[in-house]
Amino acid sequence: MGGTDKGVTPRQRQFGRRVRERRIELGITQETLAHTAGLHRTYIGSLESGERNPSLENIARLAKALKLDAADLVQGLQKVRGRPH
Repeated sequence: MGGTDKGVTPRQRQFGRRVRERRIELGITQETLAHTAGLHRTYIGSLESGERNPSLENIARLAKALKLDAADLVQGLQKVRGRPH
């Protein structure tokens, strides 16, 4: 489960969905995305399923590999329910 036992949040699921949708738009595999971003394929899989809460560094790597600005991946996520305080 992505380093914590706090569970998956709707915000994490939405971020993962955005990554998956863009990856599919580009016609690339999880393995190709992982290689291009310098991440592990299993990390991409767990990220896309919402099980990971990525660091800023990994968001930047993913955005570059997906040919997006990092803002495109996170825009509006503050409106999605996250973890309770």
